[in-house]
Amino acid sequence: MALDMNFFEEMEARIPKGKVRTRFAPSPTGYMHVGNLRTALYTWLIARHAGGTFILRIEDTDQGRLVEGAVDVIYKTMAECGLDHDEGPDVGGPVGPYIQTERRGLYGKYAQLLVEKGAAYYCFCEKSESEEDSGDFNREDDPCRSLSAEEVAANLAAGKPYVIRQRIPHEGTTTFHDVSFGDITVENTTLDDQVLIKRDGLPTYNFANVVDDHLMGITHVVRGSEYLSSAPKYNLLYQAFGWEIPTYVHCSPVMRDQHNKMSKRHGDPSYEDLIAKGYLTNAVLNYVALLGWSPKGELAEKEFFTLSELVDAFDIAGISKSPAIFDIAKLDYFNANYLRAMEPEAFAKVAEPYIRESVKNPAIDAAAVAALLQARCEKLTEIPEKVDFFDTLPDYDVSFFTNKKSKTNSEVALDMLKAVTPMLELLPEWTAESIHGSLIGLAEGLGVKNATLMWPVRIAVAGKLVTPGGAVELCHILGRDETLRRLHLGIEKLQG
Repeated sequence: MALDMNFFEEMEARIPKGKVRTRFAPSPTGYMHVGNLRTALYTWLIARHAGGTFILRIEDTDQGRLVEGAVDVIYKTMAECGLDHDEGPDVGGPVGPYIQTERRGLYGKYAQLLVEKGAAYYCFCEKSESEEDSGDFNREDDPCRSLSAEEVAANLAAGKPYVIRQRIPHEGTTTFHDVSFGDITVENTTLDDQVLIKRDGLPTYNFANVVDDHLMGITHVVRGSEYLSSAPKYNLLYQAFGWEIPTYVHCSPVMRDQHNKMSKRHGDPSYEDLIAKGYLTNAVLNYVALLGWSPKGELAEKEFFTLSELVDAFDIAGISKSPAIFDIAKLDYFNANYLRAMEPEAFAKVAEPYIRESVKNPAIDAAAVAALLQARCEKLTEIPEKVDFFDTLPDYDVSFFTNKKSKTNSEVALDMLKAVTPMLELLPEWTAESIHGSLIGLAEGLGVKNATLMWPVRIAVAGKLVTPGGAVELCHILGRDETLRRLHLGIEKLQG
């Protein structure tokens, strides 16, 4: 069957030229794992740093792995992270469609073009689907590789099911270049004749990637280092078509530890999991950016980057070929710094839902509680447990009143509470300043250190050894009536 060469010329004419074009091409399989997010981020940064175009492409040819709602997860994650795309299924563009199954009619034509060029062949052998996808079969020549044109035509006319395989040269080597790994050369005898078009007419992942990347004008391909072994086959495809080979950027895996890659199956967190665990998107992005990339020059020691600062700093030469270990303690450190750096109003807004998980009393000012927390938490999810005492005084042990450093014990604490209660009852106004002044003045009048008075007051009003904020802040937020009620309860507890 003669091919319509005008079709291929028209497709070539559509390809944008002259600027960097990158793509993030996830499969909609349910969630965005950390490695996937890093690929999206690096791909976006390469485009933005160069003033180029960033494309979102949905790779849904593996229909068996699709998860309902997964495309929405991709859009939501990208939007939350600020990784905006210039072209994609929802915004269109000059080289659409941007969903692979909607491009189904293209791949067969390009596979046939390879057959015409002698770089691919029809295979009518019975092999399992897993073999079709992976090329995992014995390395003896496929018998269909040497079928004559007449034999192929007869099989097609008879309606025999077939796949189309890449014809790998028997001799020589193939060399490809990667930004991180340099030049890699492989013997062609080590490569299998991989399937390009499956029996159902859909392309394999490897073939669809090459065709789509070329037709979309992709200049830089970012993917995991697990695809290094496929790169020689990609190169042979590009060469067979006569197409320019893009810049390869293979990223080493994100590891849970020295020996194991991160995996959802092993309970490692996805992006959504991290957000649900109380991490800020900006902190996650900043940390993920440094998992396998490091800035150069005067920025070499810099840790904290806004997204726009990453755009300015990002250079693909900084991508490492060494695996990166995902350290949750390091992410805690980043998150704590981002929480502390927020404007107080912004922190109060993100903290309020967590505060209200345990502080249901509307009389308690959530913004005032948030002000105590901002410098004292690493994750938002720590908040409910830290502030639950504002709603309900816990049943605490009398031993809490004893503190060697503050020079208090049960007897001293009882004296302090008996002295402070009537003074607070008569306080003219209930402000942080007036509470502070009266407590400091009382400690001076009693001839004790400030801590000797403040410790028992804080224990009595909070019922916890560790609290966000000291006695003054807690009394002020609780209000006069509740503070006095709790102080009386403390006196009763100390009196036995």
